[in-house]
Amino acid sequence: MPELPDITVYVETLAARLKGDTLQRVRVLNPFVLRTALPPIGQADGARVNGVERLGKRVVLALQATDGAELFLVIHLMIAGRLRWLAAGAKPPARGALATFTFHAGILLLTEAGTKRRASIHLVDGRAALQAMDPGGIDVLHADVSAFARQLQAENHTVKRSLTNPRLFSGIGNAYSDEILHRARLSPIVLTRKLTADEITRLHQATRDVMNEWIGRLGGEAAQAGGWPEKVTAFHPAMAVHGRYGQPCPACGSPVQRIVHADNETNYCARCQTGGRLLADRALSTLLKASWPKHIDDIE
Repeated sequence: MPELPDITVYVETLAARLKGDTLQRVRVLNPFVLRTALPPIGQADGARVNGVERLGKRVVLALQATDGAELFLVIHLMIAGRLRWLAAGAKPPARGALATFTFHAGILLLTEAGTKRRASIHLVDGRAALQAMDPGGIDVLHADVSAFARQLQAENHTVKRSLTNPRLFSGIGNAYSDEILHRARLSPIVLTRKLTADEITRLHQATRDVMNEWIGRLGGEAAQAGGWPEKVTAFHPAMAVHGRYGQPCPACGSPVQRIVHADNETNYCARCQTGGRLLADRALSTLLKASWPKHIDDIE
C-alpha cells in the first residue's frame, strides 16, 4: 500500500503539473471505484484545480466547480491502486484501469492490480466534508516529541500496531513502520506504555528521519524516471528490513526475520531489535512448538 512518502511524491508531482489546470472530464471505467453519489461525479467536469493535498494515505484534488462550489476529489489507492500519467489523447489500458481524469496537461489514470477492487474515489462538497474523512492521526513530519508521545501512549498496544493506526498517526503503514522500528532499534511487539522516554524520543526521531529520507529518495527516482513516480511499491531494494526476510540486516548482517499474520508480514532484525530473541509468528511457531528456535544464534 502506498504510504506517506509515496503519497507525498504523488501529491508534489501532481501539484506541479495540475495546479491552475482544468479537469475537463472524469471517466469512471469501473462502477465499483466510485463510492459517493452526491454531488454527482459529473459536477467535477470543467472544475479548476486549486491544489493537490494529502489526507492520510489519500490523494486529494482541491477543485473549484464551474458553479463556484468547493469540491474535493479524494483518491484512495489502498493496497494495489496506482496512479499513472498519460499524454493527452492516449488510450488507457484494457486491463486494470478504473478511472481517467483528463486535463489540458494530460490524463491521470487510476489503475488497480488484481481483482479485489479496494481502491476508491470520493467526491465531496466543502472542506468540512473532506475533514469528516480524516481518521485523525497526527502528521509525524510536523509533530514534536510531546505530541508524538501523547498519541503513541493514548492506547496500550504494540508499537507496530500504534504506528500503523491511522487514528493516531497519519500515513504510516506496514512497510515504513518496519523501517522506522529497525532504525529506532525497537521490537515491533513492545507495548507502547512500557516505552521509556528515551525510547520514545528515539522512535520519534527515527520516524521523521525515515519518512524524510524516503520522500527524498522516491522524489529523486521519480525525477530520473521522467518526472513521474512509476515504481510505487511496498518493497524496495534500499529498505533495511521490510520485504527482506532471510536477507542480511544492513546494520549487523544477521538474517532478517518475520512475523506473518493474516495478509500482513512484519519484518525485523532479532539482533538489532529484540536482543536476539525470535518472535513467535502465530503460525509456524505454533506448528513447531518446542522445535521453534528461541534465539537468533540458534539459526545462524
